[in-house]
Amino acid sequence: METLRFCPSTLAEGFDTFSPTARKQLFDGRKVSHILNFDSPNSENTEAQEFVKHVGRISLSGVQPKAGLLLDANDNLVKPADGERSRYILKPAPMSYSMLERKFCPANEHLTMQLAAQVYGIETAANAICFFKDGEMAYLTKRFDIDKDGTKFQQEDFASLAGLTKANGGSDYKYNNLSYEECAEIIRTYVRVAAIDILKFFRIIVFNYLTLNDDAHLKNFSLVNRDDGEYRLAPAYDLINTDLHLREHRIFALDKGLFKEGMQFSDVKSVYRKDFEEFGRRIGLNKNLVTHEIDRFATSQSLAKTLIDRSFLSDRLKIDYWNGFDYRRKTLLV
Repeated sequence: METLRFCPSTLAEGFDTFSPTARKQLFDGRKVSHILNFDSPNSENTEAQEFVKHVGRISLSGVQPKAGLLLDANDNLVKPADGERSRYILKPAPMSYSMLERKFCPANEHLTMQLAAQVYGIETAANAICFFKDGEMAYLTKRFDIDKDGTKFQQEDFASLAGLTKANGGSDYKYNNLSYEECAEIIRTYVRVAAIDILKFFRIIVFNYLTLNDDAHLKNFSLVNRDDGEYRLAPAYDLINTDLHLREHRIFALDKGLFKEGMQFSDVKSVYRKDFEEFGRRIGLNKNLVTHEIDRFATSQSLAKTLIDRSFLSDRLKIDYWNGFDYRRKTLLV
């Protein structure tokens, strides 16, 4: 395994493991290694395969395992014992060989989450890249639904809040029932200070467009009830540039797109600034505020290019990521 030059969480230069900032965000300051003490599930190691075999899957590939982890007394990330609650979620590379560049999925998700947080100030779940003993990458994220004492906060995704299941919404219920405009109505229904979270939601939708994330379905947005007894929009999670891995590309995950009556897409270039201006108006945002927000996403950001270049993507995927990102940015100028 090569010596790192950038923090595997913040991508700050000059670190060969987690920086102090990353340790504070992820591990409450504890000195945790970026190298896990077990092999990846893609290895020939039977124990490693069993480690994540029982865990659920995400919709990007239908075959990406997740595993819960926690820190032991020696600052090692380990599998929880029976009855223990995990504090972290580990996502190895998908096992599906039908996906393009599958081994770089962890690097892609990590980069996209860092772009959201560092460049655009979007609240995200704390995250990092880790490496299995056999050298494969995995994406690590800290659970935001667990308190320091292990208490689990109440969390409901938008599919649940809309009362949608496979039984009443069909096999693609996460994709084909609502628009993002209708998702904003869910926020207004359940969040007392809805105006604040509507703006946060608007930023995430524009960011997903910018970073070619067409897997932002209803279960990838949640409301969480923390200490004050009120629902708020959860930090952004599962942000990833799906264009790098999927053969069939879309603009939005939800079939209706931005608007409740649906949108007509002639090709992948048919969404522009005016669509997001109309979206912002419909969900109740002030016109000047919408203009300011879109301008921010449309402006070239040198930090974005720096983070892409420092990421754990391959050199070719860095170029592909930047080209798609920069093209989408320019569509927001007009």
